Amino acid sequence: MNSIPEPLSQEALSRLAKELTDIAERSQRLIADFVEKSGQINPADTHQEFMLIGQTFMQYAMKLSENPTQMIEAQADLWAQYAALWQTTLQRMAGSESSPIATPDKGDRRFKDTEWSDNLIFDYIKQSYLLTSRWLTDQTGQVEGLEPQLAKKVDFYTRQFVDAISPTNFVATNPAVLRETVETHGENLLKGLQNILNDMERGHGQLRISQTDMEAFSVGENIAVTPGKVVFQNDLMQLLHYQPTTEKQFVNPLLIIPPWINKFYILDLRPENSFIRWATDQGHSVYVISWVNPTADLRDKDFTSYMLEGPLAAVEAIERDTGTKKVNAIGYCLGGTLLSATLAYAAKKKINSFASATFFTTLVDFEQAGELSVVVDEEQIQLIERKMHEKGYLDGAEMASTFNSLRSNDLIWSFVVSNYLMGKEPFPFDLLFWNSDSTRLPEAMHSFYLRNMYQKNLMREPGGISMNEQPIDLGDIETPTYFLATKEDHIAPWPGVYQGMKRFGGETKFVLAASGHIAGVVNPPTANKYSYWTNENKPETEQEWFDNSIEKSGSWWADWQSWVAAKAGKKIPARVPGKGKLAVIEAAPGSYVKVRS
Repeated sequence: MNSIPEPLSQEALSRLAKELTDIAERSQRLIADFVEKSGQINPADTHQEFMLIGQTFMQYAMKLSENPTQMIEAQADLWAQYAALWQTTLQRMAGSESSPIATPDKGDRRFKDTEWSDNLIFDYIKQSYLLTSRWLTDQTGQVEGLEPQLAKKVDFYTRQFVDAISPTNFVATNPAVLRETVETHGENLLKGLQNILNDMERGHGQLRISQTDMEAFSVGENIAVTPGKVVFQNDLMQLLHYQPTTEKQFVNPLLIIPPWINKFYILDLRPENSFIRWATDQGHSVYVISWVNPTADLRDKDFTSYMLEGPLAAVEAIERDTGTKKVNAIGYCLGGTLLSATLAYAAKKKINSFASATFFTTLVDFEQAGELSVVVDEEQIQLIERKMHEKGYLDGAEMASTFNSLRSNDLIWSFVVSNYLMGKEPFPFDLLFWNSDSTRLPEAMHSFYLRNMYQKNLMREPGGISMNEQPIDLGDIETPTYFLATKEDHIAPWPGVYQGMKRFGGETKFVLAASGHIAGVVNPPTANKYSYWTNENKPETEQEWFDNSIEKSGSWWADWQSWVAAKAGKKIPARVPGKGKLAVIEAAPGSYVKVRS
């Protein structure tokens, strides 16, 4: 890093001048576009967002001031840690060996450059940051008398702050960026500025950080390529039926209901990790709902609409197509919450269309709702509802930003450093392409979901919510159910999934997979990764269930297949899309999934 670079050649200087001219021209266009659109921006929304954060920390400070002794002790502890850091730093300056006072957590990739340990100055900066950030986050959990919701918000906002001020995020305090800047004569920063402008243009004046090369993938061409046909559609969804890969199939078809917050092809990224392809290979006649990416004209579609025009319309279409009266259904995340409501509604209405139901990382009891619960107090929901009322929907970019903020180091700041400071182009990655392919959410549906599930947690109560004017009760559900949770899930924490399962009547099975909300689900047996836990008993607490569970290596997919095969009926000649009662509309993955926000 101390080497002196060669002076720039005339060719390099010309290229530099051209890049600066291009940056200036593009910047002017963006500024003009921003000024033109500024009248469409509601300043009250931005003001309220900052006010909500400010109010959160004012309430926190008031509670903190009620116990000055605790604060003095905490400050003294921080100074003691700094004194220890100074001592070890002086020892290193004198040439002595010393153990670090603070080291990065396992899996923290921000400080992997060797300069963070080898260089005395950067080592001090790193340890100083780690001491301070951990002290700040620790304090949020030690203040007595904080209401649980306020404590969650303080913790969330504090973690956002300490992640943002990491020394890795700034040119002057990141050794890898400094080294790159010296070696390239600052060309990395110019490229980074170009990348910022690209992302600003892509976001129509708002910064939408590129997580992957968006031009490297095309839905239906090199992603979501399992062969199939669209055989039914309505305002809210297309129904896909996949080409069989076996001569015979189970008589009961498999219906997959994905969440409409994301697109269905998370279950069909590549042939080697496609759950849809794998289920077809196991002899299932697979149907999948592909939700529409709604616009303002669908603003009045509510949760009932999604039930009537989603799973209930799908099972009716499948029965018409195949003549079979029952399906095995899978609901993923929010799709599982909808499936739960549908099963309870079907029980009230004596609709006997479901042979079994499987739930992937699904909450129906939102008492332990994970980190998303920080955005569901009354003030936050009012802000979201005002934004939705102006457009008729919640913009997909806003939902994506919320999810990214839950893992800001991995999904925000790592790309800020790589794209903008190092000047690198995003690496092609199918999972991040899917993550960036966000969808809009209709006003009526999303408001109902936030208020009745996340805020009031009414779904767990008998008669707490109504579907199509019918009060429902999860206890009425007698359909055999398989619940899959994942151990590191920050969206649907597994203890919450376990407690929700206990609200159901009838036969239930609970399985816990390693990893998180996506990787724990999309884990094909051929990958030979992770593990899963089973326990046929269902004790009162989730911890007791886990303590007496059996850990098994590899994927849970085979365990589920053994379970669902018993509910799938006999084998019959394989069904070919378009050869039943439903005509082919278009080839899979269909047109709905290709509409981008």
